[in-house]
Parts: sequence; C-alpha cells; structure tokens
Amino acid sequence: MEQLREFLMTQKITPLVNRYVVTAPESGAVVAFAEQKRFALKEELTLWSDEDRTRELGGFKARKVIDFGATYDVRGAGGEPVGTFRKDVKASLLRSTWHLTQGDRAAVGKERSVGVALARRAWELVDAVVPVIPVPPAPFVYHFDFVRDGQPVLAVERKWGIRDRYVIRIQDPELDQALALCMAVGLDALQGR
Repeated sequence: MEQLREFLMTQKITPLVNRYVVTAPESGAVVAFAEQKRFALKEELTLWSDEDRTRELGGFKARKVIDFGATYDVRGAGGEPVGTFRKDVKASLLRSTWHLTQGDRAAVGKERSVGVALARRAWELVDAVVPVIPVPPAPFVYHFDFVRDGQPVLAVERKWGIRDRYVIRIQDPELDQALALCMAVGLDALQGR
C-alpha cells in the first residue's frame, strides 16, 4: 500500500495570473508549478514540473465559458483524460461542495466547518452590500475534505498567513496526482466564483 502523499502549495502574487508552486514538505523540492490567467472567459490551467516549464504534468480546462457550475476536464502529462471536477452550486449555498471523479469513482469534497463557511459568506455579504466601507479579505481559513464511501480521498487545508498556502494530503493511493493537484489549485483559483 502506497503511503500518504503530502505537499505544500503556495500562491505567488502577480497582477495578471495566479501562480502556484507545489513543494515536498520535507525537502522543499518543487513538485509542480501552475499558472492560471485571471479574468479568462474559459478557465484553464497547466501544471508543469518546475517554474521553467520543463515538462508538462497535466492541467484542467472548463467545458463552458463562464459557468458557475462548470465541469473541468483534467488531463495527465500525455494529454490523456484523468478525471473531472465541478462545483455543486446548490449545495455550496450552505458550504462549498465539489465533486471529483476519476473513471467511475467519485468523491465529494466539502468545507470541513459549516460555521466557518457561514462566517465567510456573512463577511462577503457585508463587502457586497456596503462596498463603501473597505472590508479586508476574509480572515477565515477553510479546509476541504473529499470522501468516497466514507473513506478519505483528499484533504486540502489552508494555512494561516498573508499568502495563500495549503497543505495537500492525497489519502487514496489510487487517486491520480495531477487530478489531486488540479483540484487543490482549483479550490483556490475558482472558490469565489
């Protein structure tokens, strides 16, 4: 049985693209690098082996242009399909919920804490209703747990701090790594949509 795979993902702040660096926590070695253009009509992201874009590891692309419940197709290094993910818009009214599929196996990921989910929504509502008052970004960290048949598949935990940092734990040995990393990046890049 393969051991738990754990990574640290950090978002690099840039004006026009979201950049993510995924590292191995023990060594700090770069495992993956991703870029996603902001304000794109059709969301797309490519995972690379490093910041020099030496080797493509995979990526995701939305099936439709600007769709709040869009399905994202994930491909592996050779361009072969490895799975999909999509936000469950209705369930996300209470707490954000995502569906992750690989072949005929599906997992559901939800925000771990209903209280944090509701506090985040209240914070965002204040910002939307009273835009004159500068409301700082929500101070709440959120964690997602993906399960299949009651068994943990993937966990993505946001760390406290100014920069967006996440611990990614791939708990299912059969879960494709590119699919898991694309889902983790998607949680940060697509969560507010």
